Amino acid sequence: MTKLIECPRDAMQGIHDFIPTQIKAEYINLLLGVGFDTIDFGSFVSEKAIPQLKDTSEVLNKLDLSAGKTKLLAIVANLRGIEEAIKHPQISYLGFPFSVSETFQQRNTNAGIEKSLKTVEELLNYCEKSGKQAVIYLSMGFGNPYGDPWSNEIVEHWAAELAKRGAGIISLADTTGVSSPEKISYLYPHLVSCFPEIEFGIHLHSTPSTWHEKIEAAWKSGCRRFDSSLKGYGGCPMASDQLTGNIATEGLISFLEAKGEDHGLNIEKWEEAVSYSSKVFY
Repeated sequence: MTKLIECPRDAMQGIHDFIPTQIKAEYINLLLGVGFDTIDFGSFVSEKAIPQLKDTSEVLNKLDLSAGKTKLLAIVANLRGIEEAIKHPQISYLGFPFSVSETFQQRNTNAGIEKSLKTVEELLNYCEKSGKQAVIYLSMGFGNPYGDPWSNEIVEHWAAELAKRGAGIISLADTTGVSSPEKISYLYPHLVSCFPEIEFGIHLHSTPSTWHEKIEAAWKSGCRRFDSSLKGYGGCPMASDQLTGNIATEGLISFLEAKGEDHGLNIEKWEEAVSYSSKVFY
């Protein structure tokens, strides 16, 4: 079964005008009714860094998780965020962006790679004690715009360091849309073969003209855990001044249907969420 992770957090975090808490909650509640495996709904990070998500706790308290089996994921960037996030029993997954680019790690979490590796250790320890699960995003996994060293071997090295520390889920993240079918077709199955104990997913950013070939490459490589966002909204505001959008969920749904794959989604509820999204992204 393919696992679909919807990412309203990724879509909303770069929007300048503050989205009212009630609208966020109503939108995410609609998405919860669709039947996604996971909703990446918010983050416990500095308000100065991501002011749009300063109300994550308030949004969480307005969510209705009784309707289905969808799990919630929240992003954390440091120990303070981890300690805040684990207080909430509604959250199943804590996501941490671990970059193979030193420049981006500093921009994204205000800490270098080595210090962030310590944060990963703390995250894994807290998750084990609290019954939650960590999702480590191996960001800038296909290259970076800063001129920092990148190679398949570098990505494999850091994946190995995460594996040593007990990471159970790693999402290979194309933070700025620089991946290609060729890179995906080599790197994804290579990592899976090197670390069979880890569940690997993929978090791609892309332009509208290249998303299909990237998803096709990931699918043929054996990926069955995909991150996407309604209408492809969003990107990482820490990565660059010009955001490269997420993979559009409706495109991914069409792709899976063409493959004859049962995505398990309630399309009527999905269409309700699409209609409501105009109140969020206007």
